[in-house]
Amino acid sequence: MSVPMTQKSSESRAQVCVSLCATSIDQLKNEIDRTKSYADLIELRLDCLPDSELIYAVGSGLLRTISSPVILTLRSTEQGGHCCWSQSKRLEFWLKHFAPNSHNTHLSDIELDLAVLLLKSQRPETAAIDWSRVICSYHDFEGSPANLEAIYERMAALPARVLKIAVRAHQITDTVPVFKLLERARREGRELIAIAMGEAGLVTRILGPARGALLTFGASDPSRATAPGQITCKELTRTYRLRCISLSTQIMGVVGAPVTQSISPQIHNAAFEALGIDAVYLPFEVTNLEEFIRRMIRPSTRELDWRLRGLSITAPHKTRILEVLDWVDDAAREIGSVNTIVVHDNLLCGYNTDAQAAVAPLRGMNLRGAHVAVIGTGGAARALLWSLRKEKAVVTVFSRSLPGATSLAEEFGAHAQPLPKASFDGFELVINAMPLGMRGPLIDETPATADQLRGAKTAYDLVYHPADTRFLGEARAAGCQIIGGLAMFLAQAAEQFRLWTGREAPLQVMTQAAALALKDRHLAFTATSSK
Repeated sequence: MSVPMTQKSSESRAQVCVSLCATSIDQLKNEIDRTKSYADLIELRLDCLPDSELIYAVGSGLLRTISSPVILTLRSTEQGGHCCWSQSKRLEFWLKHFAPNSHNTHLSDIELDLAVLLLKSQRPETAAIDWSRVICSYHDFEGSPANLEAIYERMAALPARVLKIAVRAHQITDTVPVFKLLERARREGRELIAIAMGEAGLVTRILGPARGALLTFGASDPSRATAPGQITCKELTRTYRLRCISLSTQIMGVVGAPVTQSISPQIHNAAFEALGIDAVYLPFEVTNLEEFIRRMIRPSTRELDWRLRGLSITAPHKTRILEVLDWVDDAAREIGSVNTIVVHDNLLCGYNTDAQAAVAPLRGMNLRGAHVAVIGTGGAARALLWSLRKEKAVVTVFSRSLPGATSLAEEFGAHAQPLPKASFDGFELVINAMPLGMRGPLIDETPATADQLRGAKTAYDLVYHPADTRFLGEARAAGCQIIGGLAMFLAQAAEQFRLWTGREAPLQVMTQAAALALKDRHLAFTATSSK
């Protein structure tokens, strides 16, 4: 009998499994209908159904109506399940309803503890088990155990055809052992699904299939993720072009904390696709910068064999990154901030594309002698001060920490003032270079109120997501002209693209991708807020 899943090979396309966690049969039917067009496989999380609905599902013939291969999963609470299924209760369920045998064309995901019990069991039902239809799984939602290789070896000794290991990544380097397991399984000819859950582990979901993973999991929509860090099937296949990624694909990405709200993956991946470039741009959630660079980036020390070409650097790493680079462009060195890395001849080379991009939206203004307020002291503020000094503007740095503002101002020949209770009356231009107002926990914050901004001529916010921040709203209420941050964001990204690829960026494509991404994020945010 043929197995309802294609054998993974270096030539076959990546397989996407949509994981469905419906709480009723009607909802489950609707979800199945919605996913048919983009899922290669469907995982039915039976633990999400109440007992009465579950019994109906397994006895109603519903499974026979699904044309895609199906993975049946019944998790315990410890393994991420939604209902209280004890070990003995789950064992009885599998033996009664879904012990894989010649009459069952679906795959069963059976946890390691149950697989061991089944092998030890003397009950006659176990003799009919077709282990070629079993996915033996192990989950750790707390972290990544140090004995991951030993766990793999224990699972590999079982007769299950497919192994699945999912652990929690608390930092990006927790993905390294997961990638190494995939390399080992590929060498040994074992079918393995290996995932690092959480935001820091997202790269394993995207790159895993190209590195040997049998499949990757996606959600039907953002609100229906069944595991930490799980993104939608649409994002996997459209934003990241999962089915086009191979071992020869060049890797780029954005490094920061957080990076989940960044739309850089949407614009750069759209640009790669438009120009036919074999590359993918990923989000790298990084807290320990030095360890990340050493173990995953620097060619001489990294533990992964991948074609890394370049990185975008965002908060909070723009100044710290200088300490680990081999070469830094003169302008970036003067600014004291790097937002772009190019891997060239095994060297890490740093650039700053923020500086020119930040003043690009101001080309219609005469900045010579203009009184400009810059709020913030981070990498973006440094780039602004460098460019504004070249424009001969009279700049004042505002910060909650006056010593920090004073130190930065002295570097660039500017003035310094404390931000609390500041008045911007008389400034031609006020620029917010802080992340306040960015979509996420900071969205309701602003560095300045309408009362503070009254009397200023123009307010410019480097935050681009959302397009209309609270800072811009306060500025509008104060009678200021306003400038959003999207133009600056696109300009710096276009220069990054040129540095990485040697080709001019398709700016119109990137602009359209940014608009679509911001629209999708706004709709998702509105939907979540209304619940």
